[in-house]
Amino acid sequence: MALMITDECINCDVCLPECPNEAISQGDEIYIIDPNKCTECVGHFDTPQCVEVCPVDCIPFNPDYPETREQLQEKFLRLTADK
Repeated sequence: MALMITDECINCDVCLPECPNEAISQGDEIYIIDPNKCTECVGHFDTPQCVEVCPVDCIPFNPDYPETREQLQEKFLRLTADK
């Protein structure tokens, strides 16, 4: 399941450099996560790095993008195939 950033985001900038898939970007008002790039850090780390560093706990799972760990691993392989 991809992650999402809620409107509790304080734009502290700590999540942006932590994302190994470059799924996080600055939105109009808060940071956003591209669900097509988010693998919850599967393939890179044991836990989502943005969640680890977020000081306000505003990065929950996105219920609109349910994915199994296997699907996240497949997405990771697709995203890193050219690297």
